[in-house]
Amino acid sequence: MEDKVVLYEHMDNGVCLITLNRPHVRNALNTELRKELAQVIMQLDANPNVRAIVITGGESVFAAGADINDFLTAKTIDVYLRHSENYWQAITNCSKPIIAAVNGYALGGGCELAMHADIIICGKSAKFGQPEIKIGLMPGAGGTQRLLRAVGKYKAMRMVLTGDMIGADEAERIGLVSEVVEDRDTIKTATQLAQQLASYSPIAISQIKEIVNLGIDMSLEGGLALERKAFQILFDTEDQKEGAKAFLEKRSPIYKGK
Repeated sequence: MEDKVVLYEHMDNGVCLITLNRPHVRNALNTELRKELAQVIMQLDANPNVRAIVITGGESVFAAGADINDFLTAKTIDVYLRHSENYWQAITNCSKPIIAAVNGYALGGGCELAMHADIIICGKSAKFGQPEIKIGLMPGAGGTQRLLRAVGKYKAMRMVLTGDMIGADEAERIGLVSEVVEDRDTIKTATQLAQQLASYSPIAISQIKEIVNLGIDMSLEGGLALERKAFQILFDTEDQKEGAKAFLEKRSPIYKGK
């Protein structure tokens, strides 16, 4: 397992923990890692026994950007033919809730990877940034677009134009992360939250993900119409009836994803 750049383990209650495993280069996101991560995500998305996913880089670093060695000789056609957007899209398309557990650096592609998650839990040591401008580049996997939607134009522009890092407290203040905890508690908190999400109806969870992600770029009227339709559809699921029945019977529901 040591030669694997992405490790994963199935935990209790339908949760899977994914760990980026290139510690010698602070989990720099080379093509091999991005490809393997995409494959793991697609595999877990297709597994009905997996209800929620946690992605971490470990206790000390999340991912310190792309592997700069890849940039030394690459030309436009080389970068185009990699079609790395397909690797990122695999994460975007995942119907299972994804929680990023971030300690230490989440820079460049690492920050973009965290922003592909649905929830970000970070330790107090976390540092977020899009430093591409400092090597004559710009973000290329959502660092201008997802960051803009998360924190607004003026905070995003300061980060992408200066390349400066922000700490955990600042990231929480501007809305980039969901919660800040002690470093030793980051993965535990993310895992516990994932277990909570895994206990809910996977159909309802996937509908919430889909509607939020589609609605963010729609008009309010269009987004509300989309929400209503998804809400109505859920009434035809066994999970919805089980949830209502369990509530009335004052017991925990047993969701089957049907």
